[in-house]
Order: sequence, then structure tokens, then C-alpha cells
Amino acid sequence: MKQVVQNYKSGELALLDVPAPECKPGGVLVRSDYSLISTGTELMKVSEAGMSMLGKARSRPDQVAKVLQSVASNGVPATYRKVMGKLDSYTPLGYSLSGVVERVGAGIDDVAVGDVVACAGNEHALHAELNWVPKNLCTRVPDGLAPRHAAFGTVGSIALQGVRRGESQLGDVALVIGLGLIGQLVVQLLAASGVSVVGVDPDPVRCELAERLGAAACGDPESAAVESRVAELTGGHGVDQVYLAAGGGSNQPVELAARLSRDRGRVVDIGKCRLDLPWNAYYGKELDVRFSRSYGPGRYDPEYELEGRDYPIGYVRWTERRNLACFLDLVARGRVDVEPLVSHVADFDDAVETYRSLKDGDLKAVAVLFRYAAPAGETAGAAAPAVAVPPVRRGAASVPARPGTGRSAAAPVRLAFVGAGNYATSMLLPHLARREGVELSTVVTTTALSAVNAKRKFGFAEATTDLDAVLGDPSVDAVFVVTRHSSHAELTRRALLAGKTVFVEKPLALTEDELAGVVSAVEESGNDRLQVGFNRRFAPLLREARKRFGVRTGPASLRYLVNAGRLEHGSWYLRQDTEGSRFAGEGGHFIDTASWLLGADPVSVYAVAASGDEGGGDLQIVLRYPGGSTATLSYVTNGSPAFPKETLDLIADGKVLRLDDFVRASVHGRRRWSSPRLSRVRDKGQRAQLDAFLRAVRTGGPMPVPLESLVATTAATLAVRTGLAGGAPVTLERTR
Repeated sequence: MKQVVQNYKSGELALLDVPAPECKPGGVLVRSDYSLISTGTELMKVSEAGMSMLGKARSRPDQVAKVLQSVASNGVPATYRKVMGKLDSYTPLGYSLSGVVERVGAGIDDVAVGDVVACAGNEHALHAELNWVPKNLCTRVPDGLAPRHAAFGTVGSIALQGVRRGESQLGDVALVIGLGLIGQLVVQLLAASGVSVVGVDPDPVRCELAERLGAAACGDPESAAVESRVAELTGGHGVDQVYLAAGGGSNQPVELAARLSRDRGRVVDIGKCRLDLPWNAYYGKELDVRFSRSYGPGRYDPEYELEGRDYPIGYVRWTERRNLACFLDLVARGRVDVEPLVSHVADFDDAVETYRSLKDGDLKAVAVLFRYAAPAGETAGAAAPAVAVPPVRRGAASVPARPGTGRSAAAPVRLAFVGAGNYATSMLLPHLARREGVELSTVVTTTALSAVNAKRKFGFAEATTDLDAVLGDPSVDAVFVVTRHSSHAELTRRALLAGKTVFVEKPLALTEDELAGVVSAVEESGNDRLQVGFNRRFAPLLREARKRFGVRTGPASLRYLVNAGRLEHGSWYLRQDTEGSRFAGEGGHFIDTASWLLGADPVSVYAVAASGDEGGGDLQIVLRYPGGSTATLSYVTNGSPAFPKETLDLIADGKVLRLDDFVRASVHGRRRWSSPRLSRVRDKGQRAQLDAFLRAVRTGGPMPVPLESLVATTAATLAVRTGLAGGAPVTLERTR
């Protein structure tokens, strides 16, 4: 299928052929009829992409702050790879469309194949021939409403939410500043509500259009006629609400809003304009400044948007989806007229040229639609205080041969990736791309564009959304599972059963049942070729320090401080109900490192949390090992970001090994050793781990870490939750 994309680094616009998305549970697959260009939001994004790197940094100071924090935590090279990887990627455009449902995912009962729907969302209602759209971001189009008009649903919801935030009443007078697409819709919605509207815009054509659509008067912001009309309509008191639907860097809109508002009036920001509020003016009138957040309640809430959890109507009357349905109903009943806003309709094949014309000013428009051609002849189709560590038994294989035993060591290793997110593209693929003896065969993602980006940047032969095709490809030697945590165990199980060597990023599993399922797959298939991404034991600095420490004869005490830091609001790591707790996701890293240094697997786990729960606050974990050794792991989220992320001390036999955040190490004993200098590169072992994994795949030799150790580390990580719930040490029992 075709999709419009942009490279934020170079500014390139393209109409790409990308894999079609699959129809996942909780949503529908929609073939686009019309999609709407947001001439404000999208053109701002297109314009930013054409800026220099310095210009981009100035336009997004919030992102610059994140980059600086990443440098402090991960070092310059890793941060550079991550930032450049994000910038030099194709990103989608579009967020408002109408189309026909081609397939319905599990859990959807209010939309059927063949229904015409309106769709929303800058990750789902894209300028593309096919889109997978979650339940709460689409709604059926009323009978009789033209699909080209239904494509306005999302921008109409934005305008409608802004009007709701203003709390207008019959007889009010409102000022709308900015008469672009959103402003024109706000004017009509207010007029339909019995509000007298005055519009402001420097473009006389837009002012004339707004007056035709219901505004009492419109004019240039510099015009005295605007102030005169406001005084006439309000008896000199000023308007009840001001709706800021303008963009740009001028502070004129907020200054005009203060001048023309009544005492204790409301100012609602819908667009993205400069908000340097003149204090005296806003304080003197005690103006109520409000923000309108996009389409309405539910926006940016992954449980609502992605998981389909609606808000009860008795508590939240107007959600994103209800706003979308309401706006479509208003258009269907003729209360809002969007046809006069349509300046141009372009064939989708001409998308790139259309954007260029808009950007260069050759095409002046309020609203532009893309029209899609329906495929000829195509028809739609339906669519306890003890935790058991599972024993690993290698039974009779149900696969033709153990992976790696039937291949020539001289042949290139063919790899497939399932997932191509930030970690895969910044920490794994740079070490594998264009590497001698390695072929990147296929990349599989749920969103087509991320697969295309990975193919373009790292040289994959194929990009797809079809996992079964990869698992059934006998030429693929190994599969990397680098998806979100909740899918790791099932994808690993399927790949093992398909006879593939598997590299899965941590965690291996989020529950004891998931772990047991992976072990059962090994037993059923006889395929034990598995590696979990516990890379720290491969870090060159830590391995050198361990070598300098020498052979240990007595019990050891290990102290490991992980200054994990706070997560940003909205991070998927916080979705504990679906993705597990943060510690369940990454705690295996640190337990594996401790076990490797101590040369054994833990036999018990004791955990306490400052907040009384694994999901938040600080965790203190004590691991007991055979022979009397112990490891104390402090996993804290409330520390200073200026302090190193990981510090470790191993004490035994009159010696101390010290590791400072993988940039400096030392051993204190009869002879003292220190790493030569502070390293500029924080090498946590990703490349060395991949070297060991590829060597095992190429030769058919032992995997880098014994499977029993991977299972034991995962079981110990999961036992933390059991220990917190029970308030007592958890014994890790090796079942027979």
C-alpha cells in the first residue's frame, strides 16, 4: 500500500510503498476514501523539518533537555545514535480521515465490515491507503453524510472540544482569533449554539468566509472596526470568551484577547501560538486562561485510545469518540457546513506535490482533501512464599534439526527482527548492519512505517507485518524479539516451536505462567537455542575487573545501586496491567549481573518497597546464593539524575571490586588495579553479547548463557512481586 511520509532530518516528503497493517484485536482495518490535510498542524511540522539542526533545536527546547539528560545517563555515542536514528526516519503525516471497514478485529461489536467510518489519531488515521484504527478512535458515519465531509471528523472534534472548554451560553459574545481551518469550524459551532461571533484574521478572504458561515463581523487584528463591533455587541463590556485558533510566534493574539475580554472572561487556547501573557492586563481582569487538549477526554491516555477502555458517560460526558460522533451528527443535520472550507481535492498519488504547493504558497487553502481510488474488483473480507523455577528438560525434538547443526559455518547468518523500536535501532542493529558474515533478512513490525524505516537504514532485504511468513522461512537462522514486554514470552515460544534460534530482549517473561510456557516450548520442540538480552555480563570493563579480582574462595557480599530515575508521564513502562512493573521489565539485567559475578543462581529472594508496591518507589532486594554469598540490590527511582545510574561493589577474600557506571572500575587488594582512565564510552556489553550470540548461531556451539541460568534469573525477578505481597523471603525451588 502507499503512505505519505516525511524525513524530519532532511525534510524529504515521499509517497512510499509500505506493508499493509494487520487487523489486530480491539480495532478495525479501514481503507481510506478521503483524508484531510490539517493546513495548520501538518504544515507546521513540514516547515520544521526543513529547518537546520539549530533551528530544530530552537523550535523544540523540551527535546533538547531530554537529549542532555540522555547524554548524562548513557553517554554521547549512544545518545547520538538514538537521536540521529529518530531524526533520520520516515514519520507519518495525517490524523483525520473517512473510509470503509475492511476487517474487524476481535472485541469489536459495534462496527461491521462495509461500514463507512470516520477515524482519528496521528498514529492511526494517517494519509495511507489502509489504516488499523482502535475502537475508541473511530465511529460510524451517519447515513447520508458524504465521505469527503466525514473526513473532517477529527479537526471538527478539536474545534468542538475548544468550544466546550469555553462553556459558552445562549446570548454570549465570543471572539475567535485565527480563521484557518479550526477557527472556521469554531465560528460555526458557536453560531449554532446561539453565540454571537466576531472573527479576527489578517486574510480578508478568510474573514469573508467566516461571515458567510455565521460570524457577526470579522476583520484584521489591527482594524479598529473589530473593537468597535465588539463594543457594539457587548455594550462596551467585552466578549465573554476568546478562542485562540492562531499559530505562529507573534504575541499579538494574547494581547488582543486581554484587550477585548470582559472582566473575568475566559481565554481558550486551541492552537499553538505564543503565550507571553501580559500580567497587568490578565491580572486586572482576572481572566480565566484555559487549554483545550485536542479531541477531548481520552486523548493521550493509552488505556482509552489503545485498549478501548471507555469512560463512563455519567462521569465523562464528552470523550474523544463522543465528540467525533457529535460533530459528524452536526454536519449530517446541516448545523455545520464543511463544504465551503474545501479549497482543493487532490488525488492521493499527487500527495507530495500537494504538500509542496501548500508549503511554497502556490496553493492557498483552508482545507485540502486527498481522494483515494478504491481497488478495482476487490471485496471486503471478515476477519506463595515459594516460587517454582521450571526445570529445563530437552525432550525429543519435533523440529527437523537443532538450529545451527545443519548449516555451513562459512555461510552468512541470516537474521530476522520482530520489532524495530528505539532499543533495537540504537543498541542492536547498528552493531549488525553491513557486518561481514551477517545478512539482515526480514524486519517485522505491527506498524508498516517502522519496518520500512528499519529496512532503509539498516539494509534489511524485506519489511513486513506478517510474522508467520518469517517463522515459516527456513532460510532464517535466528529471530530477534525486540517488542514490548507483554509479547516477549509468546513470541519467543512461537519462534522456538518454529525451530529458530532466538534472541529476546529482557524480560523473557512477565509471569510464572509465561515462563513455564517458554520452558514447555523447549521441552516440546527440543530446541533450547535461546539467549536473553542480559548484556551487562559481557561489558568489557566489568569482565576485565572480574579477571583482575581473581578466583574467589570464600563467600562474597555484593552491593548494587541502580539509580533508575523517574519515568516520563505517558511512558509505556508505566502500563503495569499490560506491560508488567518497571522492575519486572528490567530487573533481570541486574540479577543476572550479580549471579554472573557470584558464579551461581540465587536460592532465595527477599524484597521490600518504600511504597509498599513493586510498581513505584524504591525497592530493596536481598538475593541469597549457595555457599553463603549475598547480593543486595537497591533499585531507586527518586535519586538525582546527576548521580551515576549504576554502581556496584563486590567484597570477598579481603578484596573489593568497584564499578562506576561502566566508565571506571577498580580492584582493591594486596595489589590495586584501576582502569587506565575515565572512559568516554559507556559500553554495557551489547556488541560483545551479539558477537557471542552470532558465534553460537554460526558454529552451532553452546549458547552464551546456559538456559538454566536464564530461567533462574527470570524466576528470581518475578519472585520480587511474590515477596512484596507476602512480606517474607521467597525460596526459589528447583522442581524435578
